[in-house]
Amino acid sequence: MSKRLASFHGPSTPTSSPVSQPRHPGTPASPSRASETTIHRKTRTLLQELRSLSHAWDDIVLIDGLKAARTLVDTRTELDNAVAVLAPGTLPRSPIAGPKLALMEKCIVQLDTVLTKLQKNLRRMGTIVDSLEALYHEAQTTKGPKWCKEEPLWLSWSLEKFVLSIGVITTPYHRSLVLLDGLVNQLRSHSLSFEASRLIINQWIEQPYLVENGWDAQWEDICAVEVEKWDAR
Repeated sequence: MSKRLASFHGPSTPTSSPVSQPRHPGTPASPSRASETTIHRKTRTLLQELRSLSHAWDDIVLIDGLKAARTLVDTRTELDNAVAVLAPGTLPRSPIAGPKLALMEKCIVQLDTVLTKLQKNLRRMGTIVDSLEALYHEAQTTKGPKWCKEEPLWLSWSLEKFVLSIGVITTPYHRSLVLLDGLVNQLRSHSLSFEASRLIINQWIEQPYLVENGWDAQWEDICAVEVEKWDAR
């Protein structure tokens, strides 16, 4: 995926909002909408798969990952507090450090599992982008370059515009993964302060690289307008 569609000329990110035009039931906006082809169906399916992966990403980060991170921080804080109230030279009446340390190590293992799941998710995103590019080259052969560049698939976006624009979707997710990996590495330290831990948790929840460039921010509204039967079940 290091060099995508080098022969293309044009923007690599969405540069304009989808054209809002009234839709009249039974009256297609373009010849393509009159009779969907395999190209239309494959394009829609691949875009929907990207959406599903982006939503799975959020679930992994904000459910599994956040639970493990918060449990780790809370357990570490509880241990620090329990040790702090002991008089110098005294031992607790029941084991404190052992169970807490075991739980913290379990949380770190869970966070490593979260990172592994996200890496797999990102690879699948890249595979789908590759599949869209392969579909574009197939369409160039069967439909011709002019069709790929100029013919709206449904409303106003051509296949070429979809493929050119979607090519960068993995970039913010890769950056987010690098960030999360760094946050996990910081959380490994049992000497990490509560304040530093709190800031890490806030960054984890925010996922700053996805706020403006993730799927929901960049693509959901476009596909809702530009892709026929986008939410059909």
